[in-house]
Amino acid sequence: MARKRHDDGENAAPTSAARPVIHPPAGSGALSRAPAVPALEEADEARLVSASAAPVAVADAAADVAANDDRDDDAALRPKRFDEFVGQRKVVDNLAVYVAAARGRGDALDHVLLSGPPGLGKTTLAYLLANEMGTEVRVTSGPALERKGDLAGILTSMQKGDILFIDEIHRLLPIVEESLYPAMEDFRIEIVTGVGAGARALPLPIERFTLVGATTRTGQLTSPLLSRFGIVETFSFYDAGDLSTIVRRSARLLGISIDEAGAAEIGARARGTPRIANRLLRRVRDFAQVRGDGRITLDAAQYALERLEVDGLGLDAGDRRILSTIIQRFDGGPVGIESLAAALAEDRDTLEFVYEPYLIQEGFLLRTPRGRQVTRRAFEHLRVPIPAGKVLSGQGTLF
Repeated sequence: MARKRHDDGENAAPTSAARPVIHPPAGSGALSRAPAVPALEEADEARLVSASAAPVAVADAAADVAANDDRDDDAALRPKRFDEFVGQRKVVDNLAVYVAAARGRGDALDHVLLSGPPGLGKTTLAYLLANEMGTEVRVTSGPALERKGDLAGILTSMQKGDILFIDEIHRLLPIVEESLYPAMEDFRIEIVTGVGAGARALPLPIERFTLVGATTRTGQLTSPLLSRFGIVETFSFYDAGDLSTIVRRSARLLGISIDEAGAAEIGARARGTPRIANRLLRRVRDFAQVRGDGRITLDAAQYALERLEVDGLGLDAGDRRILSTIIQRFDGGPVGIESLAAALAEDRDTLEFVYEPYLIQEGFLLRTPRGRQVTRRAFEHLRVPIPAGKVLSGQGTLF
């Protein structure tokens, strides 16, 4: 019995310590206590829910880390000087002259418009211009500027010679675009005070700055905005040699072991676009690390790119799907863009501005008055026989 009392005493002490007595406030009557067992069950349930959610949270965190790593890599790969920028020699050489002249005068660089397909280095060149001018760069985009006040807040905080980079500038709202006109020409913004008949426009001077606009659709820019850019440069797709140089440079900066043949293979399949070349380099690195010895050789690059469904001419699964759909469902074309978009379950803009530029440049696709039509090269690349009597030029025969 003594042993039993001793055990009860040992067990009772922790229990009373873990469950402090709660005194009811005066006038509250008897204290109602929640049963101990349900409380433990709720705690266990919370732990179970937390444990089940942990893998999801870890996966989300891993995805965020991977995305941040890719963004950090992109920032690290940006050239800082004109002599580091590969390709687009005419554009770069002209801008180097304009920058040297502006710095010699101690003046701000004239407003610059950079146009061309996505991924060719327009944003990179905006950062490079700021670095060469020795000024700061503020980065925004057309859709992000929703009100005149958004633009005014940025412009009033800029110092002399700073660069304002607006990506997708053709998507500016009309009210924001119109408020940009006096800022570009006279370096002032207008602040409207009052309402109705008592409204007044107060001019507010700002520092001389440089607007660098980037667009993939120059035709959608209004004439008043386009005419206010003193420097207009157009980017074109890169050749395989320049892309191979870019791949080797990126590999060196990222600490990736790669040989000449591996870099040339990635460059040849990068669709003439540095952004795609750097993306393929990172994915080929992953395959070389897991399935190889970590070094990117010709065989390693070919294996990884085949797994990524990127063929020898840079066409991916989406490109081949477009060409095969036109051939198989529309007898090689011509087919209207709306019909093609419906057949592919794709957005029209995606077809026109993502896929078609490269397919047209490489001679796989034609835009005719009657619609899209594949070329002889598309039949040959997909190894599909050309139907007898099929005219591939988009025009009828003379006889």
